[in-house]
Amino acid sequence: MAGTREKYEEYNLTQSFSEEDPFTRERYEQFHKCMPKGATSVLDVGAGLGRGGARLNELNPDYKISAIDIVRSRLERLPECYECGLLGTSTNIPIDDYSLDAIVAGEFIEHLYPADVDPTICEFQRVLKIGGRLMMTTPNPASLKLIYKKGTVYTVGHLTQHWPVEMKRRLRMHGFSRVKIMGSGKTVRYLGSHFPILSAYGSYLVMGDKI
Repeated sequence: MAGTREKYEEYNLTQSFSEEDPFTRERYEQFHKCMPKGATSVLDVGAGLGRGGARLNELNPDYKISAIDIVRSRLERLPECYECGLLGTSTNIPIDDYSLDAIVAGEFIEHLYPADVDPTICEFQRVLKIGGRLMMTTPNPASLKLIYKKGTVYTVGHLTQHWPVEMKRRLRMHGFSRVKIMGSGKTVRYLGSHFPILSAYGSYLVMGDKI
């Protein structure tokens, strides 16, 4: 089953954690560190209230940041650093082909129905310029903490889970090159993002280039 914008909006309005996530600023700092050289046009997917984009703007005021979200009331509250806010779904992004230097999607893709995951990645590939970069973070189902507690990524808010190896393969299948994975989430505060055991992290960042 694929989700309509209205269905996703209804579902998202029941969740407020994304508006208060204490790691948001650090997550976008990590995106900034991984930006391709000279990137200016950036799409913030699932931007929410724009806390992440505001941090990007602090780090580099030259970024031209657009947002896409399915909740109209959140887009209406975006900070001024956003050039525009697009109401729509990630499976039908209202942006021309070859338009963007970078896409950031923090803790987003796990909120999609399974049928919408691959169409979303196809859209990301479509709107990126040649040389553009996709960066996403998502919970790590291989996390040692999760395994120890016999937990799961799935919650009321998480409709899919993404194993790192499969996610890397998925991006390659959709034409992305130089696909890399590194640690993300609060563990980065203690271990950095390049600790060799990825299962130490509760979340990971995957990025790939359109070349």
